[in-house]
Parts: sequence; C-alpha cells; structure tokens
Amino acid sequence: MGKNKIKTALFGLGRIGQMHADNLRKNSEFDLKYVFDLNKNLLNKISKRFNAISINNPDIAFKDNEIRCIFIASSTSTHLKFIEKGVKYKKVIFCEKPLDLNLKKINSSLTKIKKLNPKVQIGFNRRYDPGHNLLKKNLLKNKIGKLEKIIITSRDPAPPSLSYLKSSGGIFKDMMIHDFDLARYYLGSDEFISVFATGSNISDQRFNKIKDYELATTVLKSKKGVQCIITNSRHCTFGYDQRVELFGTKGMMISDNKRDTETNLFLKNSTNNKSPLLHFFIERYAEAFRLQLSDLANFCKKNIKPRAVFEDGRKSIILAEAAQKSVKSKKFEKLKIN
Repeated sequence: MGKNKIKTALFGLGRIGQMHADNLRKNSEFDLKYVFDLNKNLLNKISKRFNAISINNPDIAFKDNEIRCIFIASSTSTHLKFIEKGVKYKKVIFCEKPLDLNLKKINSSLTKIKKLNPKVQIGFNRRYDPGHNLLKKNLLKNKIGKLEKIIITSRDPAPPSLSYLKSSGGIFKDMMIHDFDLARYYLGSDEFISVFATGSNISDQRFNKIKDYELATTVLKSKKGVQCIITNSRHCTFGYDQRVELFGTKGMMISDNKRDTETNLFLKNSTNNKSPLLHFFIERYAEAFRLQLSDLANFCKKNIKPRAVFEDGRKSIILAEAAQKSVKSKKFEKLKIN
C-alpha cells in the first residue's frame, strides 16, 4: 500500500456500505483498513471480500492514529455518536444521510463539535451527479439568467420493505431529503423561507398503517422569490425516475433520466423506443458515488471543503420537518433556517 493512501475505517456493511467498500477499494487514494458491523457473519464475509480487518468495537478505529477517515454507513441512530467521537479523535468523517431523524439531537451534536473544527462530509450524492452538477455550473455562468423555478421529480421503482419504512423517518426525511438538499444546492446563498407539503396513499394502503405516504409533493419559496416544486413517489412502473428542471429569465435547463444506452429505435409500428431507465440509485448515481470520494480525498489531504457538510445535513432536516408539519396543518410553514 502507498504511504500517502488515506487509511479508512468503514462502519456499516449493508447494501450502501458494501457499495462504498467497493468504491474505496477501487479508488487509489484510499486504503480500507477496518470494517465494522454488528452482524458478525456479514462482517466476516465482507472483511474477507475486501481484504480489510474486521473489528468488533469501533473504538479500535477511532484510537488508531493511522486512521485518517471514518466512513459512516451504519444505521441512522448511530450517525451522531460516531460523528462526535470521530471529531474528538480528529478524524475526517464521511456520513451517509440523514444525520439523524431528530433536529434537536442534531443541534445538540453541533453544539458539542463546532468548537473542535469538525471535518464532516455528508453523503448527498445528487450534488455529484454529472448532469445535476452541470446545471449548477451553468447557473453560475448565468446561462439561463436569474433562477426563477426549480422542479425536481424523484420516483422509486418500488417501495422498500415495511420494516424499513417503519424506521425510515418517513418519505420526507428518507427520500425527499435528497431533493431538499439538491434544491438548496441550486439556490446558493439564497435560502427557503416557506414550505407547503401534501401526501397521499392511493395504491398501497400499507403506508396508512405506519402514518406515512407513498406520494408526496412539496412547494417551497426562497427569500429571493425562487419557487421550487418537488414530487416524490415510492413506486414507478417505468423505473427510477430522476429529473431536474431549472427555469430562469433567459431559458431552461434539464438534467434527465439515465438509461443503459441512449439509442432510440424507430420501426413501422412504433417510434422513439428507448431502453429502460437505470434500475435504482446505486446504478443511476454510480458516477456520483465515485466522484464524492474525490472530494473526500481532497478534504483529507488538502482540507478543501466538500460540496455537502454537516450544516447541509442539518438544514435538509429542517426542511423535512417543516414539510411533515405542513402535511398536518395543511398550511404553508414559515422557516427560520438558521
């Protein structure tokens, strides 16, 4: 292993954790030294697969001076305690979203770490998608003039298991949180000041039992008057639907869905036939997941601030909680984002 590689510990080896392990292994900047998971069978299997040391206590990684980066992909309830301990030991932290499901706990954690010069990158991968990020670059170049409206569509191919849904925090904190963050990314220094949200269940009544929604739409307004419409669905018959539209005084930009191929088929009885959409987030945002590691490497080696930090994670939860409140009140909820 090269001397300049960033020795890393990965906590959490579920679907997303295994994907991160694979990306870390393939990235020449990183050396995955430790892996940790409460599932011992999974831990042993993954440690062998990625040639990493399995540990049964996260403190081993925190106290190891060789470890420069802690990668948190464990359950949401563990995120803040791992962040706090990592900051205490002066590690660079990468944490999957959300920081937590409770804003008060997030604010309490921020109070604990803010004087310790925390280095925390949040896994808002949409910011790194080449198409979505090109919209941001073009905004900065004034390609469409002043931004007036943001429209984000996000539909999953199928809902997750009921057990997952019960502990997910609901559609606003689990799913739409990515879209809240992406919308904030486009706003730049502007901030949202009001939120209206609505949710409903039409085809899957399981969501009623857990007081959640299969369909949700949110309307937001910023200080400068920018309007944002976000629509989410837990199911979509034609695949993983991920689209962004930005409208401005000079024009419009769209970041569209991704497919296996971009070939269109034209026949006698049909035209413009296209290949299916990429299946789900791991496939759709594969390049984004890899690109955020480049930011993490620069954070570790050069102290260059990444695109999404702790405060972005906190503000996304503020928006999600306001949306949840709006669904119940059936009114616009005013925000004090800071």
